[in-house]
Amino acid sequence: MLKEKGILFDVTLCIGCGSCYDACKEANNLPKTSEDFLKDHLSDNTFNVIEQYDDLYARKMCMHCNEPACESVCLVGAITKTTTGAVVYDADKCIGCRYCMQACPHKIPRYEWGTTTPRIRKCNMCAERVSNGLIPACAESCPNEATLYGDMDQLIAIAKRRLQENPDKYYQHIYGLEEAGGGHVLVLSPVPFEQLGYIPELPKEAMPEFTKRAMEKIPSVVVGGGIFLGGMYWLTKRKNKIAKEERSKNEN
Repeated sequence: MLKEKGILFDVTLCIGCGSCYDACKEANNLPKTSEDFLKDHLSDNTFNVIEQYDDLYARKMCMHCNEPACESVCLVGAITKTTTGAVVYDADKCIGCRYCMQACPHKIPRYEWGTTTPRIRKCNMCAERVSNGLIPACAESCPNEATLYGDMDQLIAIAKRRLQENPDKYYQHIYGLEEAGGGHVLVLSPVPFEQLGYIPELPKEAMPEFTKRAMEKIPSVVVGGGIFLGGMYWLTKRKNKIAKEERSKNEN
């Protein structure tokens, strides 16, 4: 069985060169979408972006959640979590409901609005390259090892060691380790993550757990709502009946 893999991105090591951005484009045969990669946005043709915050650079991409909300809401099983940890998408199964876009806590999946056969588009952690014994293009291209790819347990150990050995260099948190139940993309930063555009205060619990609990409450909600609506119907009907009887008395 393959060990689960992941990506560790260290903001303190990123020099904003754009190598990962270009490598992602090339590996996924994606067209050029911006004259300045630092001003590009996630789209159906851009799966990985680098955002500049003063002298810091932050990557944004699919976080490959441990329990993906996108997978849990997919009606046809078009999105699946692989044994390596990557969350991948099968366009042949997709019916275009776009529930995955609404469910994602990190707001990552994009839709091909401009085609007659639209697909959901996002990073798949170079699943095909990895199946061929390669590593994701973004990690391979990084000249400063700001992006590492490897076994999740080793990446977590590296991240924790960096925080412990350099307490003044890093904000003491590993983003992605627990957010929304945790995922396979971890981020280290010298500043609080909301200052770099990462979504703050996500629950530690996986999103599918919220959905499951909500679905369990549906029967009681339906029953309670039915009783309430039935009561309102009875009161309205009785009120109209009384009004009708009073009008009949007055007419007589």
